[in-house]
Amino acid sequence: MALVDLTKGVRGYPVRPPASGMVRRRSLWARVHLDPWLMLMLLVLMSAGLVVLYSASGQQMDTVIAQATRFGFALVVMVVLAQFSPVTLVRWTPLAYGGALSMLIAVEVMGDMGMGAQRWLVIPGVIRFQPSELMKLAMPMMLAAYLSRRELPPRWRDLLVCGLVMALPVLLIARQPDLGTSLLVMCAAVFVVLLAGLSWRFIVFLGVLTAAALPLLWLNMHNYQRQRVLTFLNPESDPLGSGWNIIQSTTAIGSGGVFGKGWLQGTQSQLEFLPERHTDFIVAVLGEEFGLVGVLLFLTLYLMIICRGLWLANAAQDTFGRLLAGSIILTFFIYVFVNVGMVSGILPVVGVPLPLVSYGGTSSVTLLAGFGILMSIQAHRRLLPR
Repeated sequence: MALVDLTKGVRGYPVRPPASGMVRRRSLWARVHLDPWLMLMLLVLMSAGLVVLYSASGQQMDTVIAQATRFGFALVVMVVLAQFSPVTLVRWTPLAYGGALSMLIAVEVMGDMGMGAQRWLVIPGVIRFQPSELMKLAMPMMLAAYLSRRELPPRWRDLLVCGLVMALPVLLIARQPDLGTSLLVMCAAVFVVLLAGLSWRFIVFLGVLTAAALPLLWLNMHNYQRQRVLTFLNPESDPLGSGWNIIQSTTAIGSGGVFGKGWLQGTQSQLEFLPERHTDFIVAVLGEEFGLVGVLLFLTLYLMIICRGLWLANAAQDTFGRLLAGSIILTFFIYVFVNVGMVSGILPVVGVPLPLVSYGGTSSVTLLAGFGILMSIQAHRRLLPR
């Protein structure tokens, strides 16, 4: 029997043994399935957000500690979700969607009231949370899983199914009422469908249909929601009432100038002229104390996170991963755009927080959970079975 020459490859080419030190071990980031650049930017954003929150909360250290604790829990959720492969996520998607929908129905039946809205479920002595936040992930996951098993671009029948999957949760959230969250959930769903590939003819049709439905939407809005739209068009019509928030917000931002008044030196925020300054209107605190430069730095950080997320979404190797990752990062962009737009007066006030800066628990967990799924899609780059 002839001896096998181990120095030759399959076609006779020599195989060069690896040089000493050339075999590199996987980095810690790769072993825990996390993207180091995205992780670093998120940590910088959360840290800077805590600094702004300290001032916005009236220098209440308890508020900052509570927010930091929520960030810690949210980071754990992010790391855990990053360990699950897209195959596993697809398997659990129907259960996640069904569970979130069941909780929305439970809110409708026995939800806890707060600030004139019925949005929360309470487990006595354990937790109080908004199930609508869970639908921001469950909705795009469900649509991405469905469309990944269909021929793309989607046909009319598939689009009808997607519309039915989207309609019930959005209507339940809008009834709470929570217009801001219902719009974000709808955007997450629409992004999945758009990324699946739609002809311009159908997009134009949807635009015309949406425009035609606006009068019906107006008739079904609550009085305070209609007032928000009217106030957006003319804040000075009721400066001491419905227009107070936006007038004080734009005043605070304008008074900050280019470099701001300095940390903890804001007048509109520190003297409590600015309402909801630690939640929806925290950008006004940022603009007043750090000026245009501070706002631009935050927006640049957000832009870097969005660009990195889009790069990771584009690198996904399967349809489910691309659709879900794209929807997650584009919804994050909508968060930033709507919050900055409503605080600066170019959009109506709809109650959307500034991601990972505004005070809030469930929204922070949902956002970082989404980034955990995004990192999972990048780390487990393999094709899903069809």
